[in-house]
Amino acid sequence: MKTPEPLEPLVRHAVADLARRLSIDAARIVVVDARSVAWPDSSLGCPRPGMMYLQVLQDGVQIRLRVGRKEYAYHSGGRAAPFLCGPKGPA
Repeated sequence: MKTPEPLEPLVRHAVADLARRLSIDAARIVVVDARSVAWPDSSLGCPRPGMMYLQVLQDGVQIRLRVGRKEYAYHSGGRAAPFLCGPKGPA
């Protein structure tokens, strides 16, 4: 997948973070998708259970990475660096 040039620094950040978390070489990580999005609220698409969020559109980025058969979602918005989004919110 060809990453849009403006998103390249964010994708590099996400890849480096995932490589560190998994203790693997970054070359093993495949970028599935990287795109600009408008999140519907301040959770940036990654709400934590029980939390309330401002209902305001937030410009951001969604990055999907894959290692083997497992995919990982990274979200970003506003001034937030890309962060790993899990089933229970930010990881």
